[in-house]
Amino acid sequence: MAAAENTNNSDLGTCAICGRAMIAGPSVDRHHWRPKSQGGTETEWLHRVCHRMIHRLFDEATLARDYDSPAKLLAHPDIVKFVKWVRKKPDDYVDWPESAGRYGRNRGRRR
Repeated sequence: MAAAENTNNSDLGTCAICGRAMIAGPSVDRHHWRPKSQGGTETEWLHRVCHRMIHRLFDEATLARDYDSPAKLLAHPDIVKFVKWVRKKPDDYVDWPESAGRYGRNRGRRR
């Protein structure tokens, strides 16, 4: 039984954003590299915390135009800073970012 559990955990591989191993369950999500609203169909498993950070920082139009691949996202300074922080967390870490960031949906709005 332990071997089957181990196989399920390794099936997901490593996260394209943070490079940590992914464990099937609530700590992972599917991400559309090009948002569905912008015609995207291709998805990949990412850690939920990484996926949420992407959408916290960028709206769908910006993702489609400028950040439709892991390499492009990893070149952004806010993602670099996030990856440095999240790599210290356990593989099954789940966090809920509070709100959209300066590049995202609430850009320009006062709170």
